Amino acid sequence: MTVAAVMTYDSLVSDISSYLERTDTATLEKIPTFIMLAEQVIANDIKFLGNLTVQASNMVQGNPVIDKPARWRKTVSMNVTVDGQRYPVLLRKYEYLREYAPNPTAEGQPKYYADYDYTHWLVAPTPADDYAFEVVYYERVQPLDSSNQTNWFTIYAPQAMLYGSLLQAMPFLKNDERIPLWQAQYTQVINSLKAEDIQRIADRQANALDT
Repeated sequence: MTVAAVMTYDSLVSDISSYLERTDTATLEKIPTFIMLAEQVIANDIKFLGNLTVQASNMVQGNPVIDKPARWRKTVSMNVTVDGQRYPVLLRKYEYLREYAPNPTAEGQPKYYADYDYTHWLVAPTPADDYAFEVVYYERVQPLDSSNQTNWFTIYAPQAMLYGSLLQAMPFLKNDERIPLWQAQYTQVINSLKAEDIQRIADRQANALDT
């Protein structure tokens, strides 16, 4: 049985160098930047189930501010467990929470949450107990580098990584003539990934309805 080769950071760097047909130091030193930019663009272009993450933790009584997980990108939902029963914690604007619970020392079961800043949520009312809670969120994929050779992108979207990195290299190399080529290749792969993701979501919803 033949096992398909998995793209790694090192193999991607080598492929980019080969496609660009450049061996000068200035270009080679920029390849990690091309890869980093490609990862960011791909993450913005698609929302894939591969980085949909569920995390359970506990609130801290008397503290309405909750740390977001590392590499948090976007919250999907939150719920809190009280006396064995789960209740949704609903998303609202920061200003709404401040108006709803103007006294942060008044404690209760959290009903709402908001983005406090990029690394924290704010809940209201202030937790009256160390409530267990669960949050579903999109996680930023661990970036590629020499110490992290593979991630979701290299395993499931290697073509997007290659074409995306080559596309990011074009402005640096001032090679405008090649932009349409890599843009077309990249767009085709991204559209295919989006179609697969839509199908996964549809299948997930259908399974949920069937059960």
